[in-house]
Amino acid sequence: MSVHAPGTRWYNAVWRWHFYAGLFCLPFVLWLAATGSIYLWRPQIESWLDRPYDHLPISGRAADPEAIVAAALRAVPGATFHTYQLPNAPGEAVRVIVAKTGVEQRVYVDPYRDRVLHVVGEEQRPMRVIFHLHGELLAGALGSYLVELAACWTITMLLTGLYLWWPRGRKGLAGVLYPRISGSRRVFWRDLHAVAGIWASVLALFLITTGLPWAKAWGSYLDDIRAATGTSDGPVDWTIGGKAPGEVAMPGDHAGHKGMAMPGGATMRHAAPKPGELNRVVAAAIPLDVATPAMIAPPAAGATGWTISSDADDRPLRSQAVIDGTTGRVVAFKPFAQRHWIDRAIGYGVAAHEGVLFGLANQLLSTATALLLMLLSVSGAVMWWLRRPTGLLGAPIPLQRPRFGMVLFASVSLLGFAMPLFGASLIAMLIAERCILRRLAGPARWLGLKAARAG
Repeated sequence: MSVHAPGTRWYNAVWRWHFYAGLFCLPFVLWLAATGSIYLWRPQIESWLDRPYDHLPISGRAADPEAIVAAALRAVPGATFHTYQLPNAPGEAVRVIVAKTGVEQRVYVDPYRDRVLHVVGEEQRPMRVIFHLHGELLAGALGSYLVELAACWTITMLLTGLYLWWPRGRKGLAGVLYPRISGSRRVFWRDLHAVAGIWASVLALFLITTGLPWAKAWGSYLDDIRAATGTSDGPVDWTIGGKAPGEVAMPGDHAGHKGMAMPGGATMRHAAPKPGELNRVVAAAIPLDVATPAMIAPPAAGATGWTISSDADDRPLRSQAVIDGTTGRVVAFKPFAQRHWIDRAIGYGVAAHEGVLFGLANQLLSTATALLLMLLSVSGAVMWWLRRPTGLLGAPIPLQRPRFGMVLFASVSLLGFAMPLFGASLIAMLIAERCILRRLAGPARWLGLKAARAG
């Protein structure tokens, strides 16, 4: 018969999985918090990096768009025209995106002097490098899977941490909402870990879940569910697994644009623009007042409609349009409010995740959350180091096998359904622990699994 209180085995089991999740997630949390904090300030950083091209002396009349594109193509021989970005204000260089051998390059053109100021690969721009470091560790699909796995287990770590933090008969708020300064080192670091966790948890859970649509497995999983349930609203306008979507959904059905798809990415084949069309489309696009930066792309091969799409950081401001290049007539226009509610919800979440939904306050709040996550990781590592037994990993010993009731089973199943990568990894870990690790004396002792055989 066990001498432990009824709640002990529950607490011990949750503590053990919290420990495992923390041990796996710690380096990823530090990495994602650091790179994410940098990316949160992308508007200010890119504005500073582009300052040499945004305050050009104005002299005479600016060249027409087709002459600007011609200058950009001369700077990258053999390239094809992909996108023309409307300048935000007089005195700004015009950005033209061209592609050569499947690689997009951004060309900055002085419209007043018909000269190229700078050429840079789209994916070599500093904030794009940070984006890929944050989302896929510069390792493509494999990196995206690792980041997603860490994100799923971080959610588990935060939820189990809230269970462990919950005050049980403690008087006062010391050690609950603020750390106790007086006391032993272990008490101080325990309090610092618990308090940082409670202040960070809600915001961190929001940040992590709003980042999942970008992940390779979860983003594809959502795409499949939407296709099966008939809730798709055309191709999405966020990346999945670090790979930009080939199209962005548009309304209507015009001249081969089934669903009015917006061409994008270096792999999309474009029709050769006819003389005069770009000038006509730019003139028609300006009165639409599409949120900046407004990107204009020529028709996809076999189509005639030019596409105008806002690439605004604050996604709820985005809108899209199709303009007939031969007449300058606006064929279709779709604001953010007309997208499917799932796309709108994700759009708001992505904007908040990137720190642009409500301006500077959003950036500061998200940066503070990232710093708290870093503090949470460091304090957790210090706690583990201070209490770990010599020669052992230091995982909490399973004093008694917990009875997995329906509530726990349902909770874990729900998390596994919502995050399939988490569910698959959890099943793999349970099988490995039960069928392999417990049978090996050395690993069982090092992991603290020996006690699991008792009781």
